[in-house]
Amino acid sequence: MKHISIVVPNGEGNNLSSIVGAYKIFMKANSYWIQRGNAQVFNIQLVGISQKVSFYDGLFNVNPHLDISQIDQTNLIIIPSLNHHYEKGIKDNLPLISWIQKQYRNGAEIASICTGAFLLASAGLLDGKKCSTHWSAADSFRNMFPKVNIQADQLITDEYGIYTNGGAYSFLNLILYLVEKYFDRQTAVFCAKVFQIDIDRNTQSEFTIFTGQKQHEDEMVREAQAFIESNLNGKYSIDYLSGKFAVGRRTFDRRFIKATGNTPIEYSQRVKIESAKKAFETTRKNINEVMYDVGYSDSKAFREVFRKITGLSPLEYRNKYNKEAKA
Repeated sequence: MKHISIVVPNGEGNNLSSIVGAYKIFMKANSYWIQRGNAQVFNIQLVGISQKVSFYDGLFNVNPHLDISQIDQTNLIIIPSLNHHYEKGIKDNLPLISWIQKQYRNGAEIASICTGAFLLASAGLLDGKKCSTHWSAADSFRNMFPKVNIQADQLITDEYGIYTNGGAYSFLNLILYLVEKYFDRQTAVFCAKVFQIDIDRNTQSEFTIFTGQKQHEDEMVREAQAFIESNLNGKYSIDYLSGKFAVGRRTFDRRFIKATGNTPIEYSQRVKIESAKKAFETTRKNINEVMYDVGYSDSKAFREVFRKITGLSPLEYRNKYNKEAKA
């Protein structure tokens, strides 16, 4: 029999739902698997470095089944979402991080949920690999772990026995993904129906609120960001923009990417599409009106960029998030 370790990290304000949700879904998958005449696949246990961990100012308490010192080998480790005090969360869980490193070296697979990626990255296991986390934490993550290839638009990443996922309750999709991988498709579909989860989601793009990556020290890039954000429908080239700041195009692109994680063109597109999203959500403007407002004159190009960034067409987005416009 294989072993699943759902980690209960130390620290107030961590996410209880991702611990309970992962436990319930895996337990349901196990029972369904057995009902179909199969042998039990997994022993599923909560593990930690404290006998009791409190959540939400002591409103709830979790008592892990086992201390990590009692586990010589596990097959799958689930790291839940942390609170937003990432440095403290890492400091409070150093023995857990060392245990995760050891288990991965011994063949265990590891899955991080939302901001649990900070704990996983601090173990050094994400260096050079792709990783997702909550879109709102992507800038902080990028600054703390520059060796990791952050993929904030992706709902799930899967590389070398390490799985990560996006934010909040999207962890349900990661758990279904793992259920299908460790059990089978039928069991994953059953769990999706029981818990009413939209199976096979693969992006969190439509939920992202782009605010611009400002947590950097490059003043020139900050000024360029401000120019882009205040000239939504401006007709300017990136060569013009680099010239405005008296630097060569290659230098401008390099500094912009280093500071923001986006090329200047990508940044401009994201700013424009974020403005378009808000217009679709809050006004009754038609697609062409919004398109012109954010500086596009080619409807095909606008649709392609909009879908690339959000995963939906402009019409699909407007109909989904604005009932009045749909009517």
